[in-house]
Amino acid sequence: MNNLIAAKFGGSSLADSEQFRKVKSIILEDKKRRYVVPSAPGKRFSKDYKITDLLYLCHAHAQNNISFDDVFKHIEDRYTGLARELKIRIDIKKYLDEIKKKIEDGASADYTASRGEYLNGLILADYLNYEFVDAAEIIRFKNYGKIDFEATQKAVDERMAEVERAVIPGFYGAMPDGTIKTFSRGGSDVTGAIVARCLGAELYENWTDVSGFLMADPNIVEDAKPIEVVTYKELRELSYMGAKVLHEESIFPIRDACIPINIKNVNRPQDKGTLIVDDNKPISYSGTITGIAGKKGFTVIAVQKMLMNSEQGFCRKLLSILESNGVSFENMPSGIDSVSLVIEDIQFGDKLDNILEEIKRQCNPDSLEVYPNMALIATVGRGMDRTKGISSKLFGGLAEGDVNIRMINQGSSEINITVGVENEDFEKALRSIYKAFA
Repeated sequence: MNNLIAAKFGGSSLADSEQFRKVKSIILEDKKRRYVVPSAPGKRFSKDYKITDLLYLCHAHAQNNISFDDVFKHIEDRYTGLARELKIRIDIKKYLDEIKKKIEDGASADYTASRGEYLNGLILADYLNYEFVDAAEIIRFKNYGKIDFEATQKAVDERMAEVERAVIPGFYGAMPDGTIKTFSRGGSDVTGAIVARCLGAELYENWTDVSGFLMADPNIVEDAKPIEVVTYKELRELSYMGAKVLHEESIFPIRDACIPINIKNVNRPQDKGTLIVDDNKPISYSGTITGIAGKKGFTVIAVQKMLMNSEQGFCRKLLSILESNGVSFENMPSGIDSVSLVIEDIQFGDKLDNILEEIKRQCNPDSLEVYPNMALIATVGRGMDRTKGISSKLFGGLAEGDVNIRMINQGSSEINITVGVENEDFEKALRSIYKAFA
């Protein structure tokens, strides 16, 4: 590990000149913050526009031969305003004119959307007096659109060898032929993680507008406690089930390198935030949980058949039916003579009836039941592993909250107990579980 920090700042952290000043203060406070990854400017107020959304709108207008002058004027005003208020030395108008011309000439959606981060990176680099390094120079994609870590590492080694401090825009890189390629929305988190990995950072800081993760959704649970430490594995379980603070894909570039991630709040830099650490780090929180997360909108297909356990290939047939219909499942709890498929409603479209008919024809079940309007809640924590009484506390909390459990599934890792409840009981169930452990 090198003695440096890679710091990524989100759109809300760089939405206006006042936020830029906060960011500069944070960066200069620690000399190890040598490499900075910015997002495009986010909303300044509730009815404001994100710059990336406006850029996508410009591209859509251009593709349909509709003038986008008015939309681009909003973008131009944001950036020229930032440059003026921050006393930026570069001619930002020159870059804006060049970008507008390329959009008019048929630039791709990826190129167009990436210019939000590009322009913000130019401004931030000038404001910090850091070198600007275009992400297209170092972030490499393969021909089929996946990140090419080997080529990226080589490009980073060559380009950054003599660069002491730099601003590298998030969200995009380049294909082998040099064309711009973006990550999915929120992909600046991924850029930050890749930069941290390739430069061997001791820490990856992800600065946003929240002080890390909370144990539960604050819109459902009032005064939910913060999570000070969480492992990569716990984070994966929680984020997959709906706890959205960090882009899921941003975990993977640095997980193998065992680089910790610190989620911090630009508006409250004194808060500890949440530290995401290696799965093998010793834990000191045995007997409790790390967090609770869940999602609504699932359907359960319950299949029962006598002597199912002795019928070779039964589950393979079920899964092949889903595969042939282009449907994936979330959970698959089973018993000796029963198995249930938990599937997100958006997967189905108009495929449910066909799937049921195929199950009847190929598997010949004794009974086949469908339970719609289901919600899943995952209770996650490495401290749950081999700790007596965790399940009792969880189910006791649900019973006290008068919540009927429709499904129970504990993963083999023993850090996650998932329960299925009716959609209408979702909020009550989440609050009941939190109350049992808080």
